Amino acid sequence: MRILYPPISEDEIKSLRVDDMVYISGKIYCGRDAVLPKICKLIDEGTLGDIDLQGSVIFHTAVSPAGVGPTSSNKVEIEGSFPKLSEAGVKLHLGKGAIGADTIAKLDECNSVFAVIPPVTALLKNNTISKRMVAFPELGMEAFYELEVKDYPCIIAVAHNKSIY
Repeated sequence: MRILYPPISEDEIKSLRVDDMVYISGKIYCGRDAVLPKICKLIDEGTLGDIDLQGSVIFHTAVSPAGVGPTSSNKVEIEGSFPKLSEAGVKLHLGKGAIGADTIAKLDECNSVFAVIPPVTALLKNNTISKRMVAFPELGMEAFYELEVKDYPCIIAVAHNKSIY
């Protein structure tokens, strides 16, 4: 397996292929729904300050004392969306955690499925060397963070107009 060290060069990106298994080691950014629009606004305004996005990696997650990882699908707001999304044509819901019997029945009725992604918080926590809040501290664990990581495992899912999906 190959290790990518941010900032990642244009040539490194060109050499990646769908299904490549790689590790990421170095500094990466973390953000999710609460903070990424704010980062985009900073880009538009030209006021990023010391945030250097050139060749960077952004991991869509929150950063908590427990580490980083996927959120639970059985939260009221998430599980409550399964029926409507399935009726609208969603065929696969991906997350973690047990879901209720009513939701399971609705998925069957709509010919949809639910898949889980293994909780990787413990693995990623062990591979996280340091963390630093970079921007928007008022958002707590959903603020924009910079992590220094070692050997974060990942599979390239989309590259050069090709996808594993």
